Amino acid sequence: MKKLFVIFTLLVTLCCGSAAEALSKIGSTGSEVRNIQTRLRSWGYYSGSVDGIYGYNTAEAVKSFQRKHGLTPDGVCGPATLAKIGLPSGSSPSSSSSTYSSNVELLARIINGEARGEPYTGQVAVGAVVLNRVKSPSFPNTISGVIYQSGAFTAVTDGQINAAVQDSCYNAARDALNGWDPTGGAIYYYNPATATSSWIWSRPVITQIGKHVFCK
Repeated sequence: MKKLFVIFTLLVTLCCGSAAEALSKIGSTGSEVRNIQTRLRSWGYYSGSVDGIYGYNTAEAVKSFQRKHGLTPDGVCGPATLAKIGLPSGSSPSSSSSTYSSNVELLARIINGEARGEPYTGQVAVGAVVLNRVKSPSFPNTISGVIYQSGAFTAVTDGQINAAVQDSCYNAARDALNGWDPTGGAIYYYNPATATSSWIWSRPVITQIGKHVFCK
């Protein structure tokens, strides 16, 4: 009986430990790996096949992404890396809850990087622009895809997306996700004092909030 109890305890420990440490790494296979490869490929980090096999090339692509975004470059997609990529980590009992938390975190980071000196309405407005792009057929259809689209946001290019996030930016992200759009449907914005692109100046203006002009 004692031996059976010990074996049972070991099995429970192994199973629970495996669930608690769920992550993708070299040797992993499946749909999560395909999602990782798809996103890293669309952002230019990965050039291999989207085959759902976590091999050396996938690990190296993950390391490059981690270095760019202030994470430990270990080539392992744990909860922190998955959250930055915009995928549920599997560490939460509810994947929908985990996805929402990941979206809040990522949206708050881009708001913080782009508009932390702006009035609160202006912070919500930047979040709304991201979400309006997700809805538009002209842009990627995920928050992470929009934010990490090449050249889309200065905060990604200059690393400000990794700065410490102000509480107001988390609140602004939640308000934007809950449907508040102070821009009236804008998919672009710019600061007239710093914008140098003649193209952005040609866009139809909807409104101005703080230092940002929001346009179609």
